Order: sequence, then C-alpha cells, then structure tokens
Amino acid sequence: MDAVIFVICAALALVGAFGVVLARNPVHNALFLLLTLVTMAVFFLQQTAQLVAIIQIVVYASAIVVLFLFVITLLGVDRHEQLDEPMPFQRYAAVAVGALFLAGVLFITANETWVTGQRSALAPLAGADTERGGNVRELSEQLFTHYLWAFEITAVLLVIAVVGGVVLARRSGQRVIDAEPQS
Repeated sequence: MDAVIFVICAALALVGAFGVVLARNPVHNALFLLLTLVTMAVFFLQQTAQLVAIIQIVVYASAIVVLFLFVITLLGVDRHEQLDEPMPFQRYAAVAVGALFLAGVLFITANETWVTGQRSALAPLAGADTERGGNVRELSEQLFTHYLWAFEITAVLLVIAVVGGVVLARRSGQRVIDAEPQS
C-alpha cells in the first residue's frame, strides 16, 4: 500500500512541479505549488516525520501559498507582461546550472551515506520519551509552555505586517487613481 501511495503522490508532485513552471496564469502557478507541497507532506508522513509533514501543511501549503495568492491579487494579473529576453545567453546558462545541480543531487544520492557520512535513521532523538509521544510531544510541550509568549508575539507581528501591507497597497493604488487626469 505504501508503494501505491508513493507512486500516486510522485505523479501528482511531478504534475504540480511542471504546472508551476509551465502554467501561464500566476494563480494557477500558486495552486500547482499547493499541490506539490501537499504531496511532499504525504512523503514526509511515509517517512514517519509527522512534525515535518504538519509544518509543511501549516506553514508552506497554507501560509506561504496564501501569501503568494495575496501578492498576486494585489499586483494584479490582468496586465500584459513583456516577454522579451534582454540576455539571450541567460536561458543556456540556466540550463547548464540546472544540469550541474541535477548531477550533484544524483552524485549525493548514489552514495549510500549523506554528506555527514552517516546513514539516515528513523529512530527518535536521544532523550525523547517514546512512550509519551516522542519528539513531537516534547517539541510541542516546549513550544506551548516555555516559549508560548514568543510564539504569540510572532503571530501578532505577522498579522500586523499583513494588515500594514494591505493598507499601504490600498493607499498607493488610490493615489495613482486620484492622480490620473479626468476628462
């Protein structure tokens, strides 16, 4: 069953990744990114990394993609973009850098050990009580007891930043509209 889930999610991840690159509408790009991030969370769940999967969904799939959609709608997608290439060699350089990156990834994954020289382990971290819930429980207890105040302040600052961005964007948009001559 794990292999079937992996193959389905791998196909969906590839569709999402190619959709991010090939889609012409920025909103569609963000939705394809969402598909890719959710399938990555399923991969993390298959590797018994529940905390990373939850972070993937909560932080990346929800917050970051919503931020992208917010920026896309704020900038407007109805404008026609100029697609001229100012540097014709840029595409070839990007392909070369991508090929080097792919070769590096293949070289690292072909080796049985990672950069640290150690094999990956699926065991809990040292000191984590597995009978009480393991690493996730330990981290959540620390985050929501000892560091709750810092966690809440960070959340409030992020909300203030979003509201400030909306206010500044609306003000600058109104000035442009008001400054245009009326006939």
